[in-house]
Amino acid sequence: MAPAATAIATTTSPIPQTQTPSPASPVPIVDFGPFLSASATPTSRRSVATDIDAAFRSVGFVYLTNHGIPQQEIDACFAWSKRFFALPPATKALAPHPPTGAHHRGYSAPATEKVTQHTYTSSDITSARTVPDVKESFDSGNPADERQPNIWAPEDVLPGFRAAQERFFALCAQLVHRVLEALGTALALPDERDLSNAHAASAFQLRLLHYPPVAVRALREGVKARIGAHSDFGSLTVLFQESGGEEEVGGLEGEDGEGERRWRPAPPVPGAVLVNIGDLMERWSNGRWRSTMHRPWEGARSEVDGPETDGVDGEELCAPRYSIPFFAAPDDDAVIDALPGCWGEERPKKFEAVTAREYVTMRMNALY
Repeated sequence: MAPAATAIATTTSPIPQTQTPSPASPVPIVDFGPFLSASATPTSRRSVATDIDAAFRSVGFVYLTNHGIPQQEIDACFAWSKRFFALPPATKALAPHPPTGAHHRGYSAPATEKVTQHTYTSSDITSARTVPDVKESFDSGNPADERQPNIWAPEDVLPGFRAAQERFFALCAQLVHRVLEALGTALALPDERDLSNAHAASAFQLRLLHYPPVAVRALREGVKARIGAHSDFGSLTVLFQESGGEEEVGGLEGEDGEGERRWRPAPPVPGAVLVNIGDLMERWSNGRWRSTMHRPWEGARSEVDGPETDGVDGEELCAPRYSIPFFAAPDDDAVIDALPGCWGEERPKKFEAVTAREYVTMRMNALY
């Protein structure tokens, strides 16, 4: 189960129950508090689980309020992220990400990683990398994960950074396990903890992301990208989006509907985290839950000059942006095959069985 470093809260400031945030976003908001509550009844837990199930079936995303992670912990993680990315490049490089995706830990400089969607051949990967991703990232995982040990800079580079990341990882891991329990409840699995148990190693990934300012012209002309449209390839992703207050800093944008591609923003919602389905969970649910394509939504534009922008004086730039995704994947040996209640004579299996290790390794190796 999840690490027990820090207990997850069971209540936060109350926010209205299930609703739609705005006409521009189809993503429902679900109050997760009744599921986490120590006084929760089977009926109240099923009600929350049903709402989450409906959101994942319709759009593949859900906003969760009263999710149990204190806002001050989220704010602190964003503050640490900004402090880390403000370090000189040579200092950040003291925690280098290895040259391949097999060991996905440490710092990746801008244009190092290239996110693609189901691109696996050498020629296609090489072609995709001609348009670099203008982002930098820092990845860490479960401190107990001996297969992928974390890569940290010396403690004196940024004292307290490692401890803060490990504490936030524990909070996020506990939330993921509770969401997995809710999905087990929605499917009426014999043991609602079956999905959580399949993630017993908590082989998860905490990612700090920084998108520096980039010229709008370069994005429009396809010379650069912040990150291409993609689906996540694990089971669940919990995304923390920074609210810019009076200045809109953008957020996520998800694909809406089938056929002709339409994009709708999923902007930061105060007090909520955004959770989405990944490819492995779509396979596990036999397509019941959608692994939706998404990309950054560039909300803000600004006139920014500086050496990191590669722009000319006064050129229109996308504002800098920070986000914190937490990626969950099942244990390596978990067999991803259609779950009970997700297939039958009228709904045959759509995907071949695969182990989590096989699928994740294939997708990770295409990134680097």
